[in-house]
Amino acid sequence: MSGSVDRVLTTHVGSLVRPADVVSQMRAVIHGEPYDKAAFQETLRRAIEEVVNEQTRLGIDIVNDGEFGKSGWSAYVLERLEGFEHRAVGRHSPRQIGVDRKRFAEFYAEEDLKQEKGATQSGWVITRPIRYVGQRAISQDIQNLQTAMRASGAEKGFMAVVAPGSVLPDHTNEYYSDEVTSVFAIAEAMREEYRAIVDAGLTVQVDDAWMPAMYERMVPPATLADYYAWAELRVEALNRALHGIPLERSRYHVCWGSWNGPHTGDIPLSEIVHLILKVRVGGYAIEAANPRHEHEWRVWKTAKLPVERVLIPGVVSHATNVVEHPELVADRVVRFANLVGRERVIAGTDCGFAQGALYRRVHPSIMWAKLQSVVDGARIATKRLWG
Repeated sequence: MSGSVDRVLTTHVGSLVRPADVVSQMRAVIHGEPYDKAAFQETLRRAIEEVVNEQTRLGIDIVNDGEFGKSGWSAYVLERLEGFEHRAVGRHSPRQIGVDRKRFAEFYAEEDLKQEKGATQSGWVITRPIRYVGQRAISQDIQNLQTAMRASGAEKGFMAVVAPGSVLPDHTNEYYSDEVTSVFAIAEAMREEYRAIVDAGLTVQVDDAWMPAMYERMVPPATLADYYAWAELRVEALNRALHGIPLERSRYHVCWGSWNGPHTGDIPLSEIVHLILKVRVGGYAIEAANPRHEHEWRVWKTAKLPVERVLIPGVVSHATNVVEHPELVADRVVRFANLVGRERVIAGTDCGFAQGALYRRVHPSIMWAKLQSVVDGARIATKRLWG
């Protein structure tokens, strides 16, 4: 993908806060309760048309459907992949109890009570061949977004999908001969979804929050070398899934798990930027406004953005109710532009404003105010960079 030769473009990461009518019907879908499928599809169609129109009205250049048709950023694959079987386990598996949860156990005990339980990510087992069965679902998602884009006049759109390494990362393999085979089987299945989006003329954004977030769940007792081995396998599998997809129609999003917590165990960007840049996509959307990671803009003083690639730094946070001033947004954009080039920066957000259908990070009014700051800040940055 590419930036602009005369201004700073704007986008966001994907998941937006769902309207109440979408949430109420999606709750039934997630919990396996009866619901009217035709009525739900009409609700989705209308809601996606409205959310795309609002993005366009604000001035967002590269829009999406808010992921309204998905239960969660990664859990949605439970409805689109065949081969997994669920076995009941506790709320958190050992790998989910990372450094942060141990260090701030009292905080998390309170925080967990605020979250409505969605689709579980634990207890999944591969018991038969992994196969993609979400053709109808992805086709409907594409149709809803394209219809909404035509109605609003939006010219560029993207759809978010989950990376192979973030597909139920705690799963147990009981079918394939080894971990390598199972990871590549997932990648091959997800490739069908990636390809469908690109073939429809949209940009595919691959979400991989687990790539950096797994570090604080593995180390200790594992070593940094163990983590690298885990991550490199998944980057290789992702590149296999992306084979043949044009750079200009692909981007890769990473964050440190997105949740509103201390994040003291996060791996520094400097230690994983080489992994991120191995992913063969046209753009890299990276959390950069979070106070735990904002200082890491300095990484780009030495890290070399490959040719024909763009950087999509988060210039507003998704997890605080404070609305960033447009001048601050402009400062952040210009900082990156001075390092990688003004034509190679697109202003984005740290992560999605909703973890899924049932769990939002901020109130929707604040979400829209933050997106307005992205647009206004990009305009200020354009004046500074182009004069």
